[in-house]
Parts: sequence; structure tokens; C-alpha cells
Amino acid sequence: MELGYALSGLLVGFIVGLTGVGGGSLMTPMLVMIFGVSPATAVGTDLLYASFTKATGVWVHARKGNVEWKLVGMMAAGSIPAALVALVALHFLGVDSHRVSGLITGSLGIALILTALAILFKEKLQGLGKHGAGKAWRERHIVAATIVTGAVIGALVALSSVGAGAVGVAALFWLFPLLPASRIVGSDIAHAVPLTAVAGLGHFYMGTVDWHLLGNLLIGSLPGIYLGSLLSGRIAERWLRPALASMLVLVGAKLVL
Repeated sequence: MELGYALSGLLVGFIVGLTGVGGGSLMTPMLVMIFGVSPATAVGTDLLYASFTKATGVWVHARKGNVEWKLVGMMAAGSIPAALVALVALHFLGVDSHRVSGLITGSLGIALILTALAILFKEKLQGLGKHGAGKAWRERHIVAATIVTGAVIGALVALSSVGAGAVGVAALFWLFPLLPASRIVGSDIAHAVPLTAVAGLGHFYMGTVDWHLLGNLLIGSLPGIYLGSLLSGRIAERWLRPALASMLVLVGAKLVL
């Protein structure tokens, strides 16, 4: 089983390095559906896994000047309080209860479907942000809109560990269509690290983090991300991303239904 966890980390890390899609959308459903890990433990462990793996990405993007820290602050102003509220709700409902397991599984399914839509329609959202209806309203209320977006993502991440990657990037493309893609991605990663760390520590407090599992996942994922990054651009994303999105929709629908 330890080898299985490491190989899963290797596979997920490879796909993340290749496509940039967040590991939570792949790792959490894999832990739940293939390895039979409880939904709460899968989410809690994956949150800290994401925080560790994305921390290096923040350092790289910050050195390149690709992080808009004001934007990160606005997102965090909504996401971290919302994540804490969601964690408190999970704590009082009882993380081991069937009701909470159903809530986490349903949230995970919805988050996977949203991630798939974000993968498929990212460019269209950016185009709508530049020229679509509501542009003037959004520009007047950009701070409030960004904080509310952060709050939705924060609650989703705390419940499912998914949403800080592809969903966050898609939302930022619509809110800030004039920002270069590199700054959108860098800012989203910078926002994801404290969010997943706070949510992960909340799950640790509730006893839903498996450190042994986390170590095995990291053993596989770190070389996987490196190998995927080396091959990034050599495999046609026009085939890979739709295939990945289709898989996420199928898995998400199975978890919701």
C-alpha cells in the first residue's frame, strides 16, 4: 500500500507538472475511490500536501515578479475566514459522521465538475472579462468581487481540498483579464499556499491528517512534478486537457449522484 501511495503521488505530480492542474482535483478522489481513505482524511492530508508542493512554486514565481501581492491579499481576505467557518462547521457536525462524509463527498464532486469547466473554458472566461457584459460593474466593485470570490474558493477548499487551482485561475482570468497569464498563475499559487496551510492545520486539529500517508505521497510527487515540468509543452494540451476534464466530470458526477 505504501508503494501504491508513492506511485499515485508520482502520477499526480507528473500530471500537475505537465498541465498545471491542481493536485487536489486528482489526488483526493484517488485516495477516496481507489484506496478507500475516509473523505475527511483524504481532504485533510491533501491540503497539507498541496501547501508543501506549492510553496516552492511561490518562491519561483515571486523571484520572477509574477505575484501580485495586493491581489493575493484581497483573495485571502475572503478565503481564509470562509475556510475557518467551514472548518468550525465540520468540527461541530463531527468529522467522522456520515453526514459530514456525505457533505465532503458532495462538495468534492461539485468542485471537480467546476474544475473541469474551468479547464475547458478558461480562455472564454478571459475573453468575457475583457469584452463581456458587466465589465463596468466589475471594474467599480473589483475589490468586493475578489473578496467574495476568495470566500467561495476558501469554503470549497476547506470542504474538498479542490478549487484553489484551476477554479481560482479561471475566476482571476475573468476578474483581471488584462493581467498577464504568468501573474494570474503566480498570484493564484501564492494565494493557495496560506489557504491550504490554514485549512490543512484545521484538519490536523480535528485529527484528519495522516502524516504517514502524506510522506508517501510527497516521495512520489516531487520527482513526478519535476519530470512533468520537463515534458511540459511537448505533449499537445489540446488533447490532454479535454481528456483530463472529461475524467474529472465523470468522477465528479459519480461522487455527487
